[in-house]
Amino acid sequence: MFRFSSIKDYHTTLQNGQTTCVEAVHFYLSAIKEKPQLNAFLEVFEEEAICEAERLDAKRISGAPMGKLHGVIVGIKDVICYKGHVVSAGSKILENFKSIYHATVVEKLLQEEAIIIGRQNCDEFAMGSSNENSAFGAVRNALDESRVPGGSSGGSAVSVQAGLTMISLGSDTGGSVRQPADFCGVVGLKPSYGRISRYGLIAYASSFDQIGIFSKTVDDAALCLEVISGADDFDSTVSEKPVPTYSTELKVAPRKYRIAYFKQALEHPGLDPEMGAAIMELIEQLRQEGHIVDPIEFDLLNHIVPTYYVLTTAEASSNFSRFDAVRFGYRAPLINSDLNDMYKASRSTGFGKEVQRRIMLGTFVLSAGYFDAYFTKAQQVRRILFNKSVDVFGKYEAIISPTVPSTAFKIGEKSDDQVAMFLADIYTVFANLVGIPAISIPLFTHSNGLPFGLQIMTNHFEETTMLQLSDQLMS
Repeated sequence: MFRFSSIKDYHTTLQNGQTTCVEAVHFYLSAIKEKPQLNAFLEVFEEEAICEAERLDAKRISGAPMGKLHGVIVGIKDVICYKGHVVSAGSKILENFKSIYHATVVEKLLQEEAIIIGRQNCDEFAMGSSNENSAFGAVRNALDESRVPGGSSGGSAVSVQAGLTMISLGSDTGGSVRQPADFCGVVGLKPSYGRISRYGLIAYASSFDQIGIFSKTVDDAALCLEVISGADDFDSTVSEKPVPTYSTELKVAPRKYRIAYFKQALEHPGLDPEMGAAIMELIEQLRQEGHIVDPIEFDLLNHIVPTYYVLTTAEASSNFSRFDAVRFGYRAPLINSDLNDMYKASRSTGFGKEVQRRIMLGTFVLSAGYFDAYFTKAQQVRRILFNKSVDVFGKYEAIISPTVPSTAFKIGEKSDDQVAMFLADIYTVFANLVGIPAISIPLFTHSNGLPFGLQIMTNHFEETTMLQLSDQLMS
């Protein structure tokens, strides 16, 4: 019977003739069909996946070299464009829209011979922390189907958690890879802003969005990051820095690190006491092993979430003006032909309530009377936070923190409490505000039986250090 533990081991079994890409594809197709109640996939590319697997098997048998992701079964979040396939962003307004081009990450996956098996459910336009905002129904946590998987990349996280894919791609604007990774007990990596091209990623907030990776192991995340990173002529914000060979640089002899943690983060009243105690115990263990682990003051913690939501909703208000029901997407049926009525009806019925809420908030903070009071002030706080990160990384190699304040909550539990939902991002949005890489690694199990992780952040484009430390902690 087919089993998967890591990409490296999978490639070894392929080379030894112990399995085939076709066998792998059929295994994952069966797994997806067996768990429809999780609602992780919006569409499965069954015939395409089988045909590609057959092609790769024939190529490998002929003696041709294998790509870095040869035969690896990948799912992509429904905000990443795949030419000729629907990309709806979990929204009614794009329900039947087909992409006319590949996202750069999709091009790179295919070049290294990955098999894309389907598109995965998500909060509408990546707006949410629970994956309850999808127009196509909530995703369920495979460990407890009464609970959320986290959001917005819930379908991508659950696919890896439940063994429906080997790896998945999501997007992370304020924690949408790391938070569901934490809830689902898998690895979730957000790279530095500009490390991966955003070309072909449907924008939510352009100065925050990054494509991220879900995997079972740090090794697999490192290999995928190596493949999909790098310069791109189609994205002016992507970095020109050379891409390290993360997969080979990952394995180094264990060493001692200089690590910081925000004192206020672990003392925050919203943090589950058991989770805080587990992380403090880990900190003591690290100190005993010879690492430097110091608390640092961070009195801006309670300003992070308001700053994030002012800036991201402002950017969303601008980005979402393109969804006008004229050039593409859903158009509401109208008796008369008044253009303004068509705009209003289409956007009111095409967008879900959470998207409407954030567009309205963004429009408000950009309005003439409130621009300086909200948007300008939030940009100033963002600069202060950036300067704080520069100061911290001048002395330390990494910052550690909880990924989330609690384990996965029940479906519907926070639906009527938007403040509580927003505060689920309190530990993750810092990395997006300042553009640094961050990862959530599954290290702990709560007394309630649910997993929770540790977040590790490093300086800009220091993914190698982040991966090495993560690997050392998970070993």
